[in-house]
Amino acid sequence: MNKHALIIGGGIGGVQAGLDLARMGIRITLVEEEPNIGGRMAQLDKTFPTNDCSTCILSPKLVEIASHPNVDIFPCSTVAKVVKNNGGFRARITKRAGFVDEQKCTACGLCAAKCPIKIPDRFNKGINHTKCIGIPYPQAVPAVFRINPEHCLRFTKGKCGACQKNCPAGAIDYEQKDQTLELDFDSVIVATGAREYTPQVRPEYGYKLHANVMTSIEFERILSASGPTGGHIKRPSDGKEPGKIAFIQCVGSRDVASGERGYCSSYCCMQATKDAIIAKEHSGHIEAAIFYIDLRTFGKDFDKFVDRARNEHKVRYIKSRISEIAEAPGTKNLVINYMAPDGKVKAEEFDLVVLSVGIGISPQQREMLMGLGIALNEFNFCKTDTFKPVSTNVSGLYICGTAGGPMDIPETVVSASAAAALAARGMLSPDIGSETKIDLPAEMDSEGQPLNIGVIVCRCGINIGAVVDVPAVVALARSIPNVTYAAEMTYACSQDSINMIIAWIKEHNLTRVIVASCSPRTHEPLFRTALEKAGLNKYLLQMTNIRDQCSWVHQNDKERATEKAKDLVSMAIGKAKYLQPLRESDSNVNKACLVIGGGISGMKAALAVAGNGFKVCLLERERELGGNLREIKSTLAGDDVGQILAATIKEVKAHSLIEIFTDARIEQIKGYVGAFSTTFTCNCEKKAIEHGAVIVATGGREHATTSYGYQNGLYVVTQRQFETILSSHNPVLKNIDRIAMIQCVDSREGDRNYCSRVCCGEAVKNALRFKRDYPGKEAYIFYRDVRTYGLLERYYTRARSAGIIFIRYDEDHKPAVRQDESGEFTIEYFDEITRKKTVVDAQIIVLSVGIDPLETNPEVARMLKVPLNADGFFQEVHVKLRPVDFATDGVFVCGLAHGPKNISESIVQAQAAAARALTVLTRDKIKSEAFTAFVNESRCAGCGLCVDVCNYGAIEIDELKNVARINALLCKGCGTCAATCFSGAIDLSGFTNKQIIKEYEPLLHG
Repeated sequence: MNKHALIIGGGIGGVQAGLDLARMGIRITLVEEEPNIGGRMAQLDKTFPTNDCSTCILSPKLVEIASHPNVDIFPCSTVAKVVKNNGGFRARITKRAGFVDEQKCTACGLCAAKCPIKIPDRFNKGINHTKCIGIPYPQAVPAVFRINPEHCLRFTKGKCGACQKNCPAGAIDYEQKDQTLELDFDSVIVATGAREYTPQVRPEYGYKLHANVMTSIEFERILSASGPTGGHIKRPSDGKEPGKIAFIQCVGSRDVASGERGYCSSYCCMQATKDAIIAKEHSGHIEAAIFYIDLRTFGKDFDKFVDRARNEHKVRYIKSRISEIAEAPGTKNLVINYMAPDGKVKAEEFDLVVLSVGIGISPQQREMLMGLGIALNEFNFCKTDTFKPVSTNVSGLYICGTAGGPMDIPETVVSASAAAALAARGMLSPDIGSETKIDLPAEMDSEGQPLNIGVIVCRCGINIGAVVDVPAVVALARSIPNVTYAAEMTYACSQDSINMIIAWIKEHNLTRVIVASCSPRTHEPLFRTALEKAGLNKYLLQMTNIRDQCSWVHQNDKERATEKAKDLVSMAIGKAKYLQPLRESDSNVNKACLVIGGGISGMKAALAVAGNGFKVCLLERERELGGNLREIKSTLAGDDVGQILAATIKEVKAHSLIEIFTDARIEQIKGYVGAFSTTFTCNCEKKAIEHGAVIVATGGREHATTSYGYQNGLYVVTQRQFETILSSHNPVLKNIDRIAMIQCVDSREGDRNYCSRVCCGEAVKNALRFKRDYPGKEAYIFYRDVRTYGLLERYYTRARSAGIIFIRYDEDHKPAVRQDESGEFTIEYFDEITRKKTVVDAQIIVLSVGIDPLETNPEVARMLKVPLNADGFFQEVHVKLRPVDFATDGVFVCGLAHGPKNISESIVQAQAAAARALTVLTRDKIKSEAFTAFVNESRCAGCGLCVDVCNYGAIEIDELKNVARINALLCKGCGTCAATCFSGAIDLSGFTNKQIIKEYEPLLHG
């Protein structure tokens, strides 16, 4: 084993997998077909529901992986062949010539400025034109310009050479050739993604026929600040801002007639909702309507996001499958015919129509995947197993992201980490730390140095620049004493901008740096690294958020937004003058992991950690392992859950590195990342363990309902109970004619306003089995939206073909159930087709009741100092890019503890949590937080108030001196103790009283 992994594909999945493995100390070769990494996420405008700029939150990951010493990136490259070799793989990689020396190119842009040839911009989907040499977008990584030889005059006609003449770095190399090399790898991760559907094959939608019909990804580029219109929404036909926009769902998805598109692309409903909101935020007078079949907003907090779109932004949702889009003569408006809620056919005109296109595997991708020996399913996605969702039929070869099926960004990131956990097997050891030395210049001693402050004000495309007068903010900064250098940047987080900041620090001998841009939450680590590379202590950085706090919240008042930005920059300068270098201390990492919960998520997480050679302590509250899976008999795919669960339990119990405690009750969890200690009771015996990381896999529970007369009987049952009845072949089923299932019982409303994800699949599974085992009997499913998302759509198709009758209802017209004296049920519902109340009889009512969080979640959250969301599930630190991480370092979450999900999703998330834990456990030492409280002993009275208010157990009273002592490794820098101390004996590094006072002085002095 040479600890070397190959990742094929440089989208967000490949990047996340690469970062996880690199942080574990494994060498990575990342091969990407495009000139830059980032994939489709780089083309999106913003993410939902966080409203973050996609490229802005992506950039720190791209910059990190591009600069990581364990990572080699091969852009414009393909993997021609992969074969088994000595227990690993040998891959042949072909790298296309870009005719620019990557080591010399500084991305200055002079070559593009002088290039006379314009070509369609592929990154912007051909909406505008770009030069024959360039990079796709400002924040692209690697930031290396490349020549398109198909259009370059030097290659097509043997003349020009303008780029070479004007390149000051001498980077242009017309003689550069394609390169082919062969490398050996221990494991391979396929992260090739999928491709957008091309709607030209459906001429009824008018794409490329009607000027004002565009795809969802094209609309994203128009919305984007770095897009062809600078973020201004314009109609292609006349450049005017549209007044009415229609979004058409399921274009290239759920299309059984095509033979290859009989699945849901999973993300389209939420993308349309997000884009409708953004469009209305751009211009308040824009009207937006979304035409849909089923509203599949099944993710965490997604239903709340849709409610906000409906109620706050007045987005219309119209349930109708559109068959044709016509162009109005003269105006080039689009006419859509649809059935209105009152049952009448209506024709409505729109200025712009956006087609929500799905994704699929292209013929080229199919050929590549088959060349790797990977088995494909009927839709040409990589074929996987319910209980091995990132493994392929080729041992040692794993997949992540949309190569395995349609999914959104969080699921892609989760699957990438899961693939990393499995790909790392055999390459890790608790005895060998993963710390990788990064060559940094010696840190400059700022003591006694002149106070030279540099101020960088980012335009963030138009995210900031369209509202805030950035030049005016820069001019103000220059006028403030001690500001040696001030400049604006289009994208401060791009790779070339970071290099420029490093150069400016050195050139102007800057001793403090201020970056006025977007959120420090996502970007502060990136800019701190820039300071380190320039030889400056990274804590001499001060960020101020003029995007969220100025341009976004005051977008309709540019003058006041600019004044506020000036105030924030002035305050940042005031504080920066008194910043001091801070130091982090190292602590040893305990190489064991605690997993809380022994359901399928907890067991799979434990196996993934132990499979990489690290000890695991698995705690389960119940007397048996298995959790909710003990109540499930089979999967939609027909897997015998009981048999697989038994095998999993056997594997966990047999693993020498996994210690299991059932009937366990946690009493206390103390410590910090790398050094936690947990006390618990097991069979009335108190025990204590020490560990370096924690995985929360506490699970969830079936919702307890009293709706529809449920009393835990035989004739009104839950889906789980009905599955047991079916599996036991209860004789009562022979004597009935009809069953009726009711979806969303107590869900998607009130204080349970979320989708439980599994209910529609469970209903389809049980209804199909009922029809199979009892031919001739009838099954009705009353639903609000059938949410068989992704590849589960095929089972919904089978259910309809099997004669299962689906009847839709809305929240205001729920089915009414009555039982007569004979025990038969009558279900009254509003028929949307006849527009009348209708009844159907049934002998058994099956309720889909959904998933609730555990009552013990608040107690676990309190002990671990981690948050819950409004629904009571554990809240991750960032829904898109850190979906299994908490803000508390070293603690991770998976499975139903995080939120409702099916078996495969729970397993993937468990393995992802394991990978994230391994990035901690593979290290020998870990750095503590530098922003910690400290005590002035001469002022301390030893009253103990600080001890009482500290949520992290970081403070104790020194009994000999009667003063407070703070454990810097436990302290999280929250400042509660400093705010509570009556004597002013406690202060906070980085936020001292003096620094805060000086920060606010510019406001007080006008």
